[in-house]
Amino acid sequence: MALLLRRAHELYRHVFDELSDPRTSEWFMVGGPANVALLLTAYLYFVLSLGPRLMEHRKPFNLDKIMIVYNALQVVASLHVVREALILYFYDGYSLLCQPVDHGTSESAMRAAAGFWFYYMLKIVDLLDTVFFVLRKKSRQISFLHVYHHTGMILIGYNSTKFLPGGHGVFVGLANSIVHAFLYSHYLISILYPKYARNGWYKKHLTQMQMVQFAMIVVHYTQILFMPGCAYPKFTIAVIVPQNLFLGLLFYDFYRRTYFPKDAKKRPETAVTEKTDSRAASAEVAAALSSAKEAVSPDASQADRRAG
Repeated sequence: MALLLRRAHELYRHVFDELSDPRTSEWFMVGGPANVALLLTAYLYFVLSLGPRLMEHRKPFNLDKIMIVYNALQVVASLHVVREALILYFYDGYSLLCQPVDHGTSESAMRAAAGFWFYYMLKIVDLLDTVFFVLRKKSRQISFLHVYHHTGMILIGYNSTKFLPGGHGVFVGLANSIVHAFLYSHYLISILYPKYARNGWYKKHLTQMQMVQFAMIVVHYTQILFMPGCAYPKFTIAVIVPQNLFLGLLFYDFYRRTYFPKDAKKRPETAVTEKTDSRAASAEVAAALSSAKEAVSPDASQADRRAG
């Protein structure tokens, strides 16, 4: 047993000390995995158990003012990530085809590392999305897709910042932050101009953007398989590609159910309208038949009335 524990400790030290990037290992929330594990445990416990129980007999909080500030800051933060990524691509010569991680201390290398850490911090802040749902009693929006996506992004953000802060993975932050800038702009508009947001023609396109994002990330990582000389670690494909394929399928299922419901599962209001129209049509047909009967046999009609 003692030998097993010693081997486990040696493996832990090897992975989280020797294999990690020394530049980021002392940064906030980038040390050992314990802090991330505690954060995600607290998040899942609150949004799935404690929070709903605390709010069960309480009125939903009105968080409009807080969320206006929150969403506006999210837009600004997302645009900052986009700006940093574009600087790496257009000014520092980053390649979209294959970009190894620079573990040095040059300005470009540190810009990439700092950008990864900032993006990781942003994913932690994103957890407030679910907390706000709980406090506003929007339980229907706390779906498996929502919780899985937020949890997965924390894990990817932590591991990327700890081991590979830079290189090929910059594209993930760029694509995701562009989408998030649009998403949080939509959330901001929904609060400031609710009537416009309710009838917003662009909602469907936001989901389409998310699906395109996942497809682009899959292609971006898969291409390095066909580049034997690419020095970016290829094991990352086994993590990033399945994750984004799975998320893409989940988002596609949401997209299909939301914007293209099956005819067999018609919306309640449609069914009620059709039922009402059917009854009205039946009544009109019956009245027409009765009138025709009286027109053809008036004596028989009068006899029926007397008999009644």
